[in-house]
Amino acid sequence: MLGEEKREEYALVLDFLSSGKSFSGRSEPLAQLIGEEWFTLLEAVPKPGASLKAGERVYIGKDEREKVSLIKSRISVDELTQTAKNELPNMVMRIVKEREKKFVDVFNNAGPLNIREHSLELLPGIGKKHLEAILKARGEKKFESFKDITERVSLMQDPAKLITDRIVNELHGTERFYMFTKPYVRREGYGGGGRGRY
Repeated sequence: MLGEEKREEYALVLDFLSSGKSFSGRSEPLAQLIGEEWFTLLEAVPKPGASLKAGERVYIGKDEREKVSLIKSRISVDELTQTAKNELPNMVMRIVKEREKKFVDVFNNAGPLNIREHSLELLPGIGKKHLEAILKARGEKKFESFKDITERVSLMQDPAKLITDRIVNELHGTERFYMFTKPYVRREGYGGGGRGRY
């Protein structure tokens, strides 16, 4: 679904380990990040002397980076520190709310997966009744905000939370379909080279 050439430009810091992982023999500082576009989980080495804090937004694109020296590798949820795991839902929710239009458009434009299942049913808590109500409401007029969805679809839970929960589920890598993330596939030899690929 998503092209391999797509890369994250910005990420939020989930955790900063100033002396690296305790079980690692090396003591280089390490940051665990989540990308803003595809929610890619990454491990990065900060530039010498750079300090990062949870929630900080950092540039990780191809141009000159202010705080990140290199992206070591893409990682899975299981490889996150406990602090990073605790921060994950909050940071996903923050990205979803900051990019509200993009995610409201999911409700406006999502189509069927197959003849029996609609992609909106992948969102936790959306069954056939909610689906019918969403399709009817958007047919009358496109949704303009999360608030608009809640007001026009009866008994609708917080749409931002539904999307956040779905993204967190996808990041665990056990879903059949991926709406918002690139499935994590472990590759050997990642992270070599100056800029680090992911």
